[in-house]
Amino acid sequence: MTQMMKAHFILYVSDQQRSTAFYAAVLDKQPTLNVPGMTEFKLSDSSVLGLMPESGIVRLLGNTIVHPSLARAGPRAELYLVVDSAADFHARAIKSGAREVSPMALRDWGHSVAYSLDPDGHVLALASAD
Repeated sequence: MTQMMKAHFILYVSDQQRSTAFYAAVLDKQPTLNVPGMTEFKLSDSSVLGLMPESGIVRLLGNTIVHPSLARAGPRAELYLVVDSAADFHARAIKSGAREVSPMALRDWGHSVAYSLDPDGHVLALASAD
Protein backbone atom coordinates (compact mmCIF):
# COMPACT_ATOMS: atom_id res chain seq x y z
CA MET A 1 0.00 0.00 0.00
CA THR A 2 1.44 3.34 -1.08
CA GLN A 3 0.72 6.25 1.21
CA MET A 4 0.66 9.77 -0.21
CA MET A 5 2.84 12.27 1.63
CA LYS A 6 2.78 16.03 1.43
CA ALA A 7 5.91 17.83 2.62
CA HIS A 8 5.73 21.25 4.28
CA PHE A 9 9.05 23.07 4.44
CA ILE A 10 8.70 25.85 7.00
CA LEU A 11 11.17 28.70 7.33
CA TYR A 12 11.16 30.80 10.51
CA VAL A 13 11.21 34.44 9.47
CA SER A 14 11.67 37.69 11.33
CA ASP A 15 9.08 39.60 9.28
CA GLN A 16 6.26 37.54 7.76
CA GLN A 17 5.00 40.31 5.46
CA ARG A 18 8.47 41.05 4.08
CA SER A 19 9.19 37.36 3.49
CA THR A 20 5.77 36.84 1.90
CA ALA A 21 6.40 39.68 -0.55
CA PHE A 22 9.91 38.33 -1.28
CA TYR A 23 8.78 34.77 -2.01
CA ALA A 24 5.71 35.91 -3.97
CA ALA A 25 8.07 37.87 -6.24
CA VAL A 26 10.66 35.10 -6.55
CA LEU A 27 8.15 32.30 -7.15
CA ASP A 28 5.95 34.57 -9.29
CA LYS A 29 2.84 33.36 -7.48
CA GLN A 30 0.59 34.36 -4.64
CA PRO A 31 0.38 32.38 -1.40
CA THR A 32 -2.36 29.79 -0.98
CA LEU A 33 -2.60 30.75 2.71
CA ASN A 34 -1.64 34.07 4.25
CA VAL A 35 -2.90 34.63 7.78
CA PRO A 36 -1.20 36.06 10.85
CA GLY A 37 1.28 33.39 11.91
CA MET A 38 1.62 31.43 8.64
CA THR A 39 2.03 31.96 4.92
CA GLU A 40 2.06 29.02 2.50
CA PHE A 41 3.05 28.71 -1.15
CA LYS A 42 2.14 25.58 -3.09
CA LEU A 43 5.33 24.37 -4.76
CA SER A 44 3.82 21.18 -6.21
CA ASP A 45 0.97 18.81 -5.46
CA SER A 46 3.11 17.26 -2.73
CA SER A 47 5.14 20.17 -1.34
CA VAL A 48 4.48 23.50 0.35
CA LEU A 49 6.77 26.31 1.44
CA GLY A 50 5.67 27.79 4.75
CA LEU A 51 6.78 31.06 6.33
CA MET A 52 6.26 31.26 10.08
CA PRO A 53 7.22 34.23 12.22
CA GLU A 54 9.95 33.40 14.72
CA SER A 55 7.58 34.38 17.51
CA GLY A 56 5.11 31.75 16.28
CA ILE A 57 7.43 28.79 16.75
CA VAL A 58 8.44 30.12 20.17
CA ARG A 59 4.76 30.39 21.08
CA LEU A 60 4.23 26.76 19.95
CA LEU A 61 7.30 25.18 21.54
CA GLY A 62 8.16 27.63 24.31
CA ASN A 63 11.53 27.54 26.03
CA THR A 64 12.25 24.00 24.79
CA ILE A 65 14.05 25.62 21.83
CA VAL A 66 16.53 28.43 21.33
CA HIS A 67 14.74 31.50 20.00
CA PRO A 68 15.45 31.56 16.23
CA SER A 69 16.65 35.17 16.39
CA LEU A 70 19.50 33.99 18.65
CA ALA A 71 20.56 31.28 16.20
CA ARG A 72 21.49 33.59 13.31
CA ALA A 73 25.26 33.12 13.30
CA GLY A 74 24.97 31.73 9.76
CA PRO A 75 22.51 30.14 7.36
CA ARG A 76 19.99 27.94 9.14
CA ALA A 77 18.38 26.29 6.11
CA GLU A 78 18.63 25.91 2.36
CA LEU A 79 15.68 25.92 -0.01
CA TYR A 80 16.80 24.16 -3.22
CA LEU A 81 14.29 24.54 -6.03
CA VAL A 82 14.68 22.89 -9.43
CA VAL A 83 12.75 25.04 -11.90
CA ASP A 84 12.53 25.47 -15.67
CA SER A 85 14.12 28.92 -15.77
CA ALA A 86 16.44 29.18 -12.78
CA ALA A 87 18.15 32.30 -14.14
CA ASP A 88 14.80 34.13 -14.22
CA PHE A 89 13.95 33.02 -10.67
CA HIS A 90 17.42 34.07 -9.47
CA ALA A 91 17.10 37.48 -11.15
CA ARG A 92 13.75 38.03 -9.40
CA ALA A 93 15.32 37.03 -6.09
CA ILE A 94 18.15 39.56 -6.50
CA LYS A 95 15.71 42.26 -7.64
CA SER A 96 13.57 41.52 -4.56
CA GLY A 97 16.45 41.99 -2.13
CA ALA A 98 18.30 38.68 -1.99
CA ARG A 99 22.08 38.84 -1.71
CA GLU A 100 23.88 36.74 -4.32
CA VAL A 101 26.50 34.43 -2.84
CA SER A 102 27.31 32.36 -5.93
CA PRO A 103 26.26 33.16 -9.51
CA MET A 104 24.63 30.68 -11.87
CA ALA A 105 27.11 27.94 -12.75
CA LEU A 106 27.07 24.33 -13.87
CA ARG A 107 27.74 22.24 -10.77
CA ASP A 108 29.38 18.81 -10.47
CA TRP A 109 26.01 17.09 -9.95
CA GLY A 110 24.65 18.28 -13.31
CA HIS A 111 22.49 21.23 -12.29
CA SER A 112 23.07 24.86 -13.17
CA VAL A 113 22.56 26.57 -9.81
CA ALA A 114 22.68 30.11 -8.46
CA TYR A 115 22.81 30.71 -4.70
CA SER A 116 21.58 33.73 -2.78
CA LEU A 117 20.48 34.62 0.74
CA ASP A 118 16.86 35.55 1.42
CA PRO A 119 16.01 38.44 3.79
CA ASP A 120 16.44 36.15 6.83
CA GLY A 121 19.73 34.64 5.68
CA HIS A 122 18.32 31.32 4.46
CA VAL A 123 20.18 29.96 1.44
CA LEU A 124 18.04 30.03 -1.69
CA ALA A 125 19.36 27.74 -4.42
CA LEU A 126 17.67 28.05 -7.80
CA ALA A 127 18.56 25.23 -10.15
CA SER A 128 17.87 23.98 -13.64
CA ALA A 129 18.54 20.36 -14.54
CA ASP A 130 20.77 20.46 -17.63
